[in-house]
Amino acid sequence: MGFSSELCSPQGHGAVQQMQEAELRLLEGMRKWMAQRVKSDREYAGLLHHMSLQDAGGQSRSGGLDSSVNQSWAEITSQTEGLSRVLRQHAEDLNSGPLSKLSLLIRERQQLRKTYSEQWQQLQQELTKTHSQDIEKLKSQYRALARDSAQARRKYQEASKADKDRDKAKDKYVRSLWKLFAHHNRYVLGVRAAQLHHQHHHQLMLPSMLQSLQDLHEEMAHVLKEILQEYLEISSLVQDEVVAIHQEMAAAVARIQPEAEYQGFLQQYGSAPDVPPCVTFDESLLEEGEQLEPGELQLNELTVESVQHTLTSVTDDLAVATETVLSRKEAVSQLQRELWSEEQKTHPRERVQLLGKRQALQEALQGLQVALCSQAKLQAQQELLQTKLEQLGPGEPPAVLLLQDDRHSTSSSEQEREGGRTPTLEIIKSHFSGIFRPKFSLPPPLQLVPEVQKPLHEQLWYHGAIPRAEVAELLTNSGDFLVRESQGKQEYVLSVLWDGLPRHFIIQSSDNLYRLEGDGFPSIPLLIDHLLCSQQPLTKKSGVVLYRAVPKDKWVLNHEDLVLGEQIGRGNFGEVFSGRLRADNTLVAVKSCRETLPPDLKAKFLQEARILKQYSHPNIVRLIGVCTQKQPIYIVMELVQGGDFLTFLRTEGARLRVKTLLQMVGDAAAGMEYLESKCCIHRDLAARNCLVTEKNVLKISDFGMSREEADGIYAASGGLRQVPVKWTAPEALNYGRYSSESDVWSFGILLWETFSLGSSPYPNLSNQQTREFVEKGKGPAHVSSPGYSPPPHASFSFGFLPFLLEPGKKSSKPDIVVHSEGLRQQDCKFEPSLHNFSETLSQKNKKRT
Repeated sequence: MGFSSELCSPQGHGAVQQMQEAELRLLEGMRKWMAQRVKSDREYAGLLHHMSLQDAGGQSRSGGLDSSVNQSWAEITSQTEGLSRVLRQHAEDLNSGPLSKLSLLIRERQQLRKTYSEQWQQLQQELTKTHSQDIEKLKSQYRALARDSAQARRKYQEASKADKDRDKAKDKYVRSLWKLFAHHNRYVLGVRAAQLHHQHHHQLMLPSMLQSLQDLHEEMAHVLKEILQEYLEISSLVQDEVVAIHQEMAAAVARIQPEAEYQGFLQQYGSAPDVPPCVTFDESLLEEGEQLEPGELQLNELTVESVQHTLTSVTDDLAVATETVLSRKEAVSQLQRELWSEEQKTHPRERVQLLGKRQALQEALQGLQVALCSQAKLQAQQELLQTKLEQLGPGEPPAVLLLQDDRHSTSSSEQEREGGRTPTLEIIKSHFSGIFRPKFSLPPPLQLVPEVQKPLHEQLWYHGAIPRAEVAELLTNSGDFLVRESQGKQEYVLSVLWDGLPRHFIIQSSDNLYRLEGDGFPSIPLLIDHLLCSQQPLTKKSGVVLYRAVPKDKWVLNHEDLVLGEQIGRGNFGEVFSGRLRADNTLVAVKSCRETLPPDLKAKFLQEARILKQYSHPNIVRLIGVCTQKQPIYIVMELVQGGDFLTFLRTEGARLRVKTLLQMVGDAAAGMEYLESKCCIHRDLAARNCLVTEKNVLKISDFGMSREEADGIYAASGGLRQVPVKWTAPEALNYGRYSSESDVWSFGILLWETFSLGSSPYPNLSNQQTREFVEKGKGPAHVSSPGYSPPPHASFSFGFLPFLLEPGKKSSKPDIVVHSEGLRQQDCKFEPSLHNFSETLSQKNKKRT
């Protein structure tokens, strides 16, 4: 392989030129570098010489003391002067030798680059002239002479024998033949010459030139090698004096003692530890507050539930912290073993390779200490909470003194209306009535804009930059149309299905007007509206007419389509806002997803929207759309202004009749029956996750934990950290098995919440105690403790599910039917959906009971 065989093409010529340019830049860099080395050596030699002169003056002033130190120092300064002369000579040799030769080599390389370019250009021009231009000229003349000869022959043949012009025509014909034959010979010679030139060009001249170029480049590379070798020989400093200096340096290094390296630093800067005082309870906070004990947990009827939940949360956190400590201890042990193993097989001079692992070990040890600290804090908090709850025992939590007075002031008529003694919790709720009910302002209505005046991106038939192949799937009937943006081009395309084939028309734009044929319009929506209303063909040639617009995915919204109001809540993924749709002023609730969440959590956030897209039921909260084009991601849902069901029960429950509660429970049953028909398992049914309209219609919401399974069973993996224990069925808690039956369990707890007017199920029990209680086959109806009685209407919920049976009660018929009959006899309207849902799923509950 060589230049002559591999670089004969124009691409090869370009590559050679680029190579020459790159090599010249490299040589220029070498020259600058060598010139700088010469300059630095000269300056260094000058500085050494100047130092020697200064020291010679000092020796002359010393009085000529003849001491070993003076003699040694004189020798050192003398050798330094000699070193300066050597370095100066090296600098001159570098300047006159390698640097000068390198400059000459650069000039030769520049001349070679110029010569090669000129020779290659000349060869190409000669080849083009001989092989193309001259041949084309001969061919053109050949055609002209052939036409003249043919014309002269026809005139000669047409002339009669008696015609006096026959001889003249014959002479003209003969002359044309002579010219044609002569030019034919010239053309034959020219073709032969072109063939030989072509052969010589590609087989001899061009390869020869490239071979010569390669030889010269290789020779110049050899010259450069000699120059660099000479440079290294001249600039080498490996001499005895340098070796001696390095020996002194080695001795100095050997005197380093790492163990005592920082003793001096410690002696100079060491001080006694300054530990700041530990934090204590600030008793000044209690001066204007209630009668609270400093540092003591308050456990009363207001805080008992939160203390229980806090204990459960702290216990879960402690379990996680303990696992973290164990895993970090194992990581530390593993790093220590690996470090010891590598130390055994690593040379001392390679210890630097282990620094990364030593640092990792140090970080692991620090992480272990942090984990131990977290474990200790959680353990101390757990002990505080557990001790406080153990002191309470199974009895009622103490009442709040301030509320006792209010409790005594409750009228007897109200107590009678509520069915006897008013529970303490209900009195507390009545004091806080209205506090928890959501109150928020809505963004003002917007001035509606006619559809035809809305911008293009807000039109339902504008699909953006969708692929052309996708258009054929969207257009199904003749006359179906949509507008899209052409991919890769700043053009808008009107796509129409006509005669079974998709037709694509580019919308022309000029002078701020849009048209296909005929009149222009100031906007594309106005153009489409005109074509749709007038039924005018898009073009006279095509005859295509628009009949039906194909809307884009109704769930896709732009962030600009929304006007956000104030924050009305907060969820696991982010804030919830009120808002309006710009298009029609529809009131909406907007769930936002925090931008800092990882992608997997954002996918879980959108899972609720993917499920709700398929559902349409009056008792299921309605999805409006999703905004995913930019951050933050939004899920837009209908705004249910009554707030959540739990707050509704606690604030409005005292004024509700049983008939109203039954109607709302029936709404929940209808919604759950619909979800079961769609193979949807809600997994988080509770009063807090239901919404109430202004007309007291209940809607099921919060589908973040929902799953759709064809066989109706979902097996969950992972811990129970986020599971609502008091609402979750036993098989889900123990085995992670969720189904419609487990939703029935949650529905039963919802009934308890409803008829207890928002009371928490399993009062006075922690999550762990609740699990143990349920595993014994007991439900909220079985909770009993001194001074505790069920809420006024809670008995209505006892028979709806098997696990809510009163102690000792047995029935072969589903209890939901029994209670529904009884409620009918009491002239209480009972929703059919409640009956149907519960009767259907009670058969499945037999598996559990």
